Amino acid sequence: MNKSRKELIENIADPEKVWDVIVVGGGATGLGAALDAASRGYQTLLLEQADFAKGTSSRSTKLVHGGVRYLAQGDIGLVREALYERGLLLKNAAHLVKNESFIIPNYEWWGGAFYTIGLTLYDLLAGKLGFGRARHISKKDVISKLGTVQPQNLYGGVVYHDGQFDDARLAVNLAQTSLEQGATVLNYIRVTSLIKDASAKVAGVVATDVESGISYNLKSKTVINATGVFVDDLLQMDKPGKKPLVRSSQGVHLVVERTFMPGEDAIMIPKTDDGRVLFVVPWHDKLVVGTTDTPLDKHSLEPVALEEEIEFILRTAAKYLVKAPTRKDVLSVFAGLRPLAAPEDGSSKTKEISRSHKLIVTASGLITITGGKWTTYRRMGEDTIDKAIEVGKLVSRPTRTKELSIHGSKADVDRNDHLYVYGSDETAVLALGEENPAWKEKLHVRLPYIKAEVIWGVRHEMARTVEDILARRVRALFLDARAAIDMAPAVAKLVATELHYDEAWENEQVAAFRKLAQSYLLEPYNPA
Repeated sequence: MNKSRKELIENIADPEKVWDVIVVGGGATGLGAALDAASRGYQTLLLEQADFAKGTSSRSTKLVHGGVRYLAQGDIGLVREALYERGLLLKNAAHLVKNESFIIPNYEWWGGAFYTIGLTLYDLLAGKLGFGRARHISKKDVISKLGTVQPQNLYGGVVYHDGQFDDARLAVNLAQTSLEQGATVLNYIRVTSLIKDASAKVAGVVATDVESGISYNLKSKTVINATGVFVDDLLQMDKPGKKPLVRSSQGVHLVVERTFMPGEDAIMIPKTDDGRVLFVVPWHDKLVVGTTDTPLDKHSLEPVALEEEIEFILRTAAKYLVKAPTRKDVLSVFAGLRPLAAPEDGSSKTKEISRSHKLIVTASGLITITGGKWTTYRRMGEDTIDKAIEVGKLVSRPTRTKELSIHGSKADVDRNDHLYVYGSDETAVLALGEENPAWKEKLHVRLPYIKAEVIWGVRHEMARTVEDILARRVRALFLDARAAIDMAPAVAKLVATELHYDEAWENEQVAAFRKLAQSYLLEPYNPA
């Protein structure tokens, strides 16, 4: 895949072309739907107003999981489906998904038996695609695996297995796979209105290229609204004044050094003060600690962690870790949004839109997909396109994504080398250093990323801005926001050279990125 943006834009220039499927939204759900449609042979167009996975899909807890807590809620069907999809992901995106062991430390005498029974059921539901059996371990074993765990009142623990991955990298690879399957996939194109035919049925969209300001009329047999917490924006275009479908809830994560929990295992705390599950998970040589669940009245592309959420995570971590992180240890803080069902008339209560997904077709034929989670993105795509076939009267063809390998997939990657996330592209990334030896240099002393990755991101992964690179192609903003701020000028220069932009663009990009990155920090940082 090496189509330039210019070539992809040419694909949408003909106002008479009729697409089979237009997908609005370039997160996990939209990419899953576009890949499913393109691989079945439908003429597919995906439009994203910002960058792929810019919103929720780059801000997850980095887990590919069946959802232990849904098991506790008795939602066996959802857990079984998610465990099946988890197995497929490990197979189809082998470079990004790994089997991670989680330990539940037990501080109640009954905890061991209780969690062992529950997690044995969890493993049984996974069937042939299981990641390993849950088992009870002694207090001594818990302490040897988790050297920094709080030993006081500890009875023992339960080890179970789940998946761990890099969310934004998977989104980029899904966009690449969709292109390879014949889809046209574009970021920085904003849908501004829906086109309707004489019988008031949705017949396409009007969209504006954010970079050039040019608008396009795009005809389609079906339009899919896969915009996550923004689904109501498109539903309003369809039927102004419609009651909102979703309200968002925020989940916050803190990133700290591995020294706070140096082992290879993750911790799962099954019940925190607010009744949620808290994870401490090793990720790219750091630890991700989260998450929270805070209903919000408004949503944005850049949600910001609230003070009480940060305090809650630090306070909870301190109960379980001997050496607990404090505010000054936080390298980055990021917030993601999940859609909740908007309250019914007269009620102020929201409930989580079931993590099993929900398909809604309006009178005009607009297809909206909501709910779900990263783990089930493929199944959501399949169900959405099955619905599109029905709504758009497309020639029916079966899904092909169960067996479809995702761009970069390679089983035997070396996870000690940070370039493993490129999978089968790794040698090509390194080869850029032959084109220009300066590109072999690191971008920052504290992080492993090299300049070649910036060039690769622009040439092969549709990155358009400094933020695209530092937040979602390499994960610097999420791992060490101060280092990312330091890297911005060098990245801006490399991107500007590749895209033929001037110094004014560079300066603007650096300023915009630094302003954004401040919201990932607990204390302001002004580089010298």
